[in-house]
Amino acid sequence: MTPRDEVDGSKVRDEREDDLFTAIGKRVQDLEIDDTTRLNRLDEDNEDGDERAEARVVDKIESLCMNCQDNGETRLLLTRIPKFREVILSSFSCDHCGYKNTEVSNAGEIQQKGCKYSFILHHPIDMEREIIKTETAIFRIEDLDFEIPSGQGKISNLEGVLSEILNNLEAGQKARKNENPEVYEKIARICSKLLDMMIGRGMPFTVSIDDPAGNSWIEPSTRDDEKGKYIRQEYPRSREQNAALGLGEANEATSNGPTAHLVPQIPSNGGDPMADVDILDGAVYELDSACPGCSKPAKLNVQLVDIPFFKQVVVSAMNCEHCGYKTSDVKTGGEVPEKGKRLTLEVTAPEDLSRDVLKSESATMHIPECDIEMEAGTMGGRFTTIEGVLTQVRNDLRKVVYGDDDDEQVTSDGMQWKKQEEWSQFFERLDKTIACKIPFTCIMQDPLGNSYIQSLTAPEPDPKLKEEDYIRTADEMETLGLADMKTKFVKEGEYESETAAESAKDPGTLEKFEKPMIQEDGAKKP
Repeated sequence: MTPRDEVDGSKVRDEREDDLFTAIGKRVQDLEIDDTTRLNRLDEDNEDGDERAEARVVDKIESLCMNCQDNGETRLLLTRIPKFREVILSSFSCDHCGYKNTEVSNAGEIQQKGCKYSFILHHPIDMEREIIKTETAIFRIEDLDFEIPSGQGKISNLEGVLSEILNNLEAGQKARKNENPEVYEKIARICSKLLDMMIGRGMPFTVSIDDPAGNSWIEPSTRDDEKGKYIRQEYPRSREQNAALGLGEANEATSNGPTAHLVPQIPSNGGDPMADVDILDGAVYELDSACPGCSKPAKLNVQLVDIPFFKQVVVSAMNCEHCGYKTSDVKTGGEVPEKGKRLTLEVTAPEDLSRDVLKSESATMHIPECDIEMEAGTMGGRFTTIEGVLTQVRNDLRKVVYGDDDDEQVTSDGMQWKKQEEWSQFFERLDKTIACKIPFTCIMQDPLGNSYIQSLTAPEPDPKLKEEDYIRTADEMETLGLADMKTKFVKEGEYESETAAESAKDPGTLEKFEKPMIQEDGAKKP
């Protein structure tokens, strides 16, 4: 063995020791290097070898079996899951009673925001989607109103999770049938519906996973053609959720201060602290707030911006000096318009990528050429450019698919070859779109009419930008709460709630909520 081989082998081992969490594929490569080094040492009659040359992938610990109170063995694997983060995989087995148990614990950092995944299973192949549920996440089967609370972490696919739920429910059914027949019948009905879902008779159905720590995950796919099939949302944590994660006490921050997201409030004492302050366009105002990331006091910067040929909007930003949490948001004001707004932009030149875009929280965005469809609430409120929106979408998707690692060969370890090709082609097409190498269409639909795309010929009509009003669908009315409730001013300081049915003295009022959207040519359907 040459000195160079000695140095290279030690360098690889030192790098691995510094990085405790590495992908399985990289560990295998390190094993090959260590095995070669160890064999070369043995060839030189070094029978004792070097303990450092033995690559230890799994740590073994003698531990107590909670089933028989004898000693068993726990195996720990510190690894980095491709497309995800660092985790600790633990497996316990007892040779005395045969008890076995596996568990996954998150070893990565708590993310700045919580995350919620919603997935609709339409076909049996959807059962193969991988899922990671950390110990802080709540898993739900929405159609059954069935919930797995936070607790034990799991790495599996949806079929494995549902099978485990079914097995656990059926485990004590024989005893329940004699002891508590009423509970037996209820659980039997749930098991029957769950079995129908697993074999495809009960599809479609929806599952969701909500993790305040932001470390859970459901595998995405480029073949999700159905609208709303896969939805990923990030949200700021509440003080109670931060306290549960050990990020400060629930009452650590001021209880009456605003959060990082602006919420209209009326002071309880009837006074207005901003009554004597002139709100100037472009001026930045600093408000006392509470950081959603750590619940500690922080400053919220607010600025009033006047968008030409549109309206005034409020831009807010926060940068917590305690935990580094950063967030920005855009809020629009004014009354709810009678109709929604649909904006269609044909992007054919690089200057089109520089158009200003205001995407509100209620807006959806669709780019057919890239198979991208963002539901309402995705990315929150954003005031950026067309290029900025696409770049943010690309970065977010790459993080979901490949994780935080920049090496795609490492992060795609364990991904099926066909899926690797699909994602590679998807990102290649998206990169060409961002570089404006292929023309594309950006369609933004906002039922509240609070979104905006800059016109380069304003106030004259822009040939590339099409603006049209449309009648909101019944689902949009329901989501926004406009179909069930209206507010009617009675007298000073008091409001009265009235339902749409009570206020619709005109027979056509409710019927217009059920009318379909206008056609692409702008003519209403009869």
